[in-house]
Amino acid sequence: MIDAQLVCIKQLYFSGSHARVEDMGRSRQRKPHPSTALSGCVPIDVQEIELATLYGYVAKAEREPLNAVEAKALHASLQTLGVLMEELKRKGTTLRRLQAMLFGSSSEKTDDVFPPGAPEPSVPGNTPGPEASASPEPSGDKPDEKPKAKGHGRNPASCYHGAEQVQVPHPDLSAGDSCPECPKGKVYPLAKPAVLVRVVGMSPLSAKVVELDRLRCNCCGEVFKAPAPEGMGEEKYDETATSMISMLRYGAGTPFYRLAKLQAGLGIPLPAGTQWKLALEAAGLLEPAFQELITWAAQGDVIYQDDTTMKVLSRPDLMTRGTKQRKGVYTSGLISKAGENWVALFLTGMNHAGENLAEVLRRRKGELGRPIQMCDAAAANTAGDLDTIVAHCLAHARRRFVDVAEDFPEECFHLLESLREVYRNDAETKGMSPPERLRFHQEHSRPVMERLRAWLQEQFDQKRVEPNSGLGSAITYMLKHWVRLTLFLREPAAPLDTNKVEASLKRAILHRKNSLFYKTLTGAHVGDVSMSLIHSAELNKVNPFEYLVALQ
Repeated sequence: MIDAQLVCIKQLYFSGSHARVEDMGRSRQRKPHPSTALSGCVPIDVQEIELATLYGYVAKAEREPLNAVEAKALHASLQTLGVLMEELKRKGTTLRRLQAMLFGSSSEKTDDVFPPGAPEPSVPGNTPGPEASASPEPSGDKPDEKPKAKGHGRNPASCYHGAEQVQVPHPDLSAGDSCPECPKGKVYPLAKPAVLVRVVGMSPLSAKVVELDRLRCNCCGEVFKAPAPEGMGEEKYDETATSMISMLRYGAGTPFYRLAKLQAGLGIPLPAGTQWKLALEAAGLLEPAFQELITWAAQGDVIYQDDTTMKVLSRPDLMTRGTKQRKGVYTSGLISKAGENWVALFLTGMNHAGENLAEVLRRRKGELGRPIQMCDAAAANTAGDLDTIVAHCLAHARRRFVDVAEDFPEECFHLLESLREVYRNDAETKGMSPPERLRFHQEHSRPVMERLRAWLQEQFDQKRVEPNSGLGSAITYMLKHWVRLTLFLREPAAPLDTNKVEASLKRAILHRKNSLFYKTLTGAHVGDVSMSLIHSAELNKVNPFEYLVALQ
């Protein structure tokens, strides 16, 4: 909502470019919500500027020219107003969508959309079946106590597998010695030692300065230098340094200048230019492994895909497609599963996700069958010359109902509860083979989806919903893509949604949020190489830092 005393100035992105509003006067920076799935927009930075300040700029413009900061503030406010007016003209625009655009979206879980404490909406004559609405009864003496989520609590010592392991023997006793407390007993070692964990702080990149003695003959002038310690090496920066820089830059989203400032403050300078040089050299060494990852990804049984916008400052090789010149830059995320192994690819350029997938699949072996392509229904995802079995994301279809849940609570609650049962069934299939998973879904999820499809069609047939309303648009989308949305009922191993690749794309979005852009497409490729190797290692439960060191 727009407060009466404040005007929200947004950082807007149009066709890969953005207008940045600098800090102005009494403006207050507000961190955008990391999730923008509801609005379908890229993350935006929101500034709140007092309305009186903007009125002051307008009054000043009548007397004298504005400076650059003041002109940017008025320009950005007009852009914001224009975007809001365009959104209000759209048929499907809701207050929830506008709120998500300005302030970021909230959770889309059913319990958050419809809190458990609130009375459950019901559709007259179309209430969900008992199995759809049933929820497990709480057990124990405290029914209202929420169980602790898995993974919360203190980390045991076994989690610190990267820590230095030190064994300390007892200074006075050993196995077989007499007990110092009683004269009859003898001590013996226990299977589990007592464990202490000590966490210390250090610089992300440390250094060692070694002074080598030099001696010179006073007669011939020959200089004799002491040999370097074993393992010292001749290079100033070793593989662990370049790997850590890549991990921080492309794994954790830390810009070079921030790391340079941190290192300087800790007394171990590492200029941003040096970091880039090391990252570029490391990417050259890692390029063969990256190309091999692309080949492996092409052999996958299931390939998830999606893309997000990216900013590249220098693009001398703009692509021309037909009569139009393509100017946008995108980072495509591909997650491929071949057996039990996962491969993550990040590809940045002016190709869309479908075109990038088509290039990857050129390396697919001829004897393999068509892979399952999991994507949303955007045309860009199937734009390439593809021979795949296309599955569409059920979460994207569900999200359209979440958007209009406030206006149509009964209908949306019915659909969300039905899909909740399908997702619960999918959770039950973990550990099953693909044929077993398919049979389970056909037995338990097919009836739910068939009832849901009949209910959706009934809303139009009995004229309960206007086709051009927000709910009608959501129902139309789901019925139009029904075959691809329900591929998991016909194909073994077909997933339900694209959540896997959307989670991986957050790595590229984090880079865009912290660094705003790549300078060149070469820099973007360096980021793609490092991100792909780091995320592939994480998906396969491998230490990414040790993996990068080993490759170099």
